[in-house]
Amino acid sequence: MTTQDSDDRRQQLLLREVFDKAYMLIEPFFDPGNQWGGKTLEHLAFRVMREHFPQVSSDEIYVFIEAAKRVYSERQESH
Repeated sequence: MTTQDSDDRRQQLLLREVFDKAYMLIEPFFDPGNQWGGKTLEHLAFRVMREHFPQVSSDEIYVFIEAAKRVYSERQESH
């Protein structure tokens, strides 16, 4: 085991494997232009994740969605 491996504290390996595909599926739900009645559609991201990745637990999906929201925000700030 290398030092880098021992320092890696990431626990959600399945989510890391599917991140790019899953992010593409739920990214539109973070766009403020896609609101319904002034509310974001983030709750739909959870449903899409459950449908496409049934092997992922609810807790893992919440972790994923929070990470995806950070990525979305960072990408919007860099534009």
